[in-house]
Amino acid sequence: MSSMLLVAPAAEPLSLVEAKQFLRVDHDDDDALIAALIAAARRLVETATRRALITQTWRIVRDAWPAGGRIRVLPAPLRTLVAARIHDADGMPRPIPVGAFALDTAAAPGVIAAAPGTLPAPGLRVAGIALDVTVGYGAAADVPAPLVQAVRLWLAHFYEARGVDAAAGPPPAVAALIASYRVLAP
Repeated sequence: MSSMLLVAPAAEPLSLVEAKQFLRVDHDDDDALIAALIAAARRLVETATRRALITQTWRIVRDAWPAGGRIRVLPAPLRTLVAARIHDADGMPRPIPVGAFALDTAAAPGVIAAAPGTLPAPGLRVAGIALDVTVGYGAAADVPAPLVQAVRLWLAHFYEARGVDAAAGPPPAVAALIASYRVLAP
């Protein structure tokens, strides 16, 4: 199973004004840099937690329906199933009504389920199933405060220690803030 981002978040969990206040920056010279660092910090928090902070649309691609009829969806939290389709042997997409599926949006990872044997088999052996989903907490105001604080702290780390390798992992305070939000592998 693979997933790809179709529609990125329309906003960040932290505005440029809020970020500059947190960083105590009172000039506009670094606005572009700070905006880029906000987005980078958000993406790192999302990657570390396997959660989407702001609403975004992803495509889940599978080769076949799972035997139990349950597909786990990452990133969490799952909000809606936008579209479902299979590809026939010629590669042409055929829609499946989204009403054929039940969603568990409370679970992390979220679950899309259908009764086994009720869905048509894809005609392609590879990437024959595509499910488009919306995920995320909603708008910036809906993101849990500890995750917004993690974005702030990672932003400050990047701003103050420019050129430091992000592969070294999150600063300890960020790791502590995001620990309870991590979605474990299914």
